[in-house]
Amino acid sequence: MEEKPTVPFSKQLRIATRDIHNVSDALVNAKLAFALYDNRVWAEGLLIFYDVFKHLEERVPHDFLPPEFHRTAQFQQDLEHYLGNGWEQRHTPRPEVRAYLQHLNEIESENPNLLLAYVYHLYMGLLSGGQILQKRRSLGQRINPFRRTASNGEQSVQGASLTAFEGHTIYELKQRLRKVVDEFGARLEDDETRQRMLDESRKVFELNNTIIRTVEGTGRANVRILGYVGAVILALIVMQYMVRRSREE
Repeated sequence: MEEKPTVPFSKQLRIATRDIHNVSDALVNAKLAFALYDNRVWAEGLLIFYDVFKHLEERVPHDFLPPEFHRTAQFQQDLEHYLGNGWEQRHTPRPEVRAYLQHLNEIESENPNLLLAYVYHLYMGLLSGGQILQKRRSLGQRINPFRRTASNGEQSVQGASLTAFEGHTIYELKQRLRKVVDEFGARLEDDETRQRMLDESRKVFELNNTIIRTVEGTGRANVRILGYVGAVILALIVMQYMVRRSREE
């Protein structure tokens, strides 16, 4: 009888994405780095992922996606801050996002366990790259010469609920997510399902890149920043994103 793989399943999912998650994909993700200086770009970045996270949190059981990971309410709080009251009534997911949701529906019909690949990569991404972007955004807004100052003279970054996991450390949440995936992989005896989950791990990044490319406004944001400083910050984000990724693997 063939022995089960000794490599943790979470690592197998990461290995499956190595060739697609390369420098070009990091740069696509870093497109959102222009939102360091432009709230409209940041809000658009939030909006394209809102429906995806909401869908997963509505469909994936708590043993795969514990409540402390849920971000729907935090997305809504941040989007209300940037887009104003009633934003949900005005919101219609763009075609690329609808195609993403349709794919999630299709694989759930095939095998609900396949959604775990999306849970792992999306939430691990939020706990890694998302944290980096938010910290750099906070720094960027403090040094942005075009920032708006509150009436009391203070400069603060609001609309940052999404990346704030109160009561839990980022390390703790990452370890828990890996444990969920690894325990599932240890129980999984169906080689076909295992391979399908590895395939879907690649699909996560394909779909993410597709919807990220629809984010507009980076040209407008680029005009508003100091070219040299903006380029340096963007390079740092890309480098840190890649270093963090390599360490996790």
